[in-house]
Amino acid sequence: MTTVTQSPGALAPSTSAQSPQRRTRGLRRRSILVGWSFILPNFIGFALFTLIPVIAALTLAFMNWDGYNPPKFEGLGNFIRLAKDSSFHVALKNTLLYAVGHVPLTLAFSLGLALLLNQKLRGIAFFRVAMFCHYITSLVAIAIVWNMLFNPTSGPINLFLHAIGVANPPGWTATTTWALPAVIITGVWRDMGYYMILFLAGLQAIPQEYYEAAEVDGAGRWGRFWNVTLPGLRATTFLVLVLLSVSSFKVFDLIFVMTQGGPGRATLVLSQLIYQDGIINGEFGYSSAVSLVLFVIVLVVTVFQFKIQQWRDR
Repeated sequence: MTTVTQSPGALAPSTSAQSPQRRTRGLRRRSILVGWSFILPNFIGFALFTLIPVIAALTLAFMNWDGYNPPKFEGLGNFIRLAKDSSFHVALKNTLLYAVGHVPLTLAFSLGLALLLNQKLRGIAFFRVAMFCHYITSLVAIAIVWNMLFNPTSGPINLFLHAIGVANPPGWTATTTWALPAVIITGVWRDMGYYMILFLAGLQAIPQEYYEAAEVDGAGRWGRFWNVTLPGLRATTFLVLVLLSVSSFKVFDLIFVMTQGGPGRATLVLSQLIYQDGIINGEFGYSSAVSLVLFVIVLVVTVFQFKIQQWRDR
């Protein structure tokens, strides 16, 4: 019988062929671990402070819970109560009115400011910062100052209206008729600086060659605006509309500080109703049902805006 011996060096090619594969797998595994190390802290924070509370709120919407006793399943009882609750109807109406007033006005003023401040002039950066400071200023300070401005008897706004001949100026936050418009005006003034920055970024991303070509074709200032600026800002405008719509429907802090939902229920909105029923009255199941309705409204509006944007892009 013949014995065939194989030298150790004969295994070297297979071993050397496997080592690059092992290195590749090791590098891939290391890259995955590095990626997870960046994602995991944010995901844990999102799960603890957003995902779990949202799931809990959705569950509580079908239960009766006061925060102390064990929750009891109510089924659709909370939603049936919503349909009969006049405060919910008033809050829903005021929320829609605030969004209808706040979104287009903020969009128009922020775009106008962006066009005005998109100039290459000395000192223009100062005015950009000055207009943006509204957004980062303390909301409590803003509410106090605007309440002073809207004072029916000694406020500068009504004093100015008296000076130009208005005999009976509005009562603003002291009346049920003008309280919500006063809050809308304050919200527009506060938010337009932030969205102005977004529009400025969109304006500066439009190639200058487009304006030069339109001017060569004989387009005037309005022609360049309608045919170059607005189409160039389509993506930015869509982003601003989505952000504005979401923030308008969930408005709470500004109204809470300025009017606390009053006078009466003139400025009561859904977010404040959730706060009153849940935090103050301890009806966490009912307040969760209101929050679920608010979530569905925001979701429907957002999906509708996305569908409109997809239809325009075709």
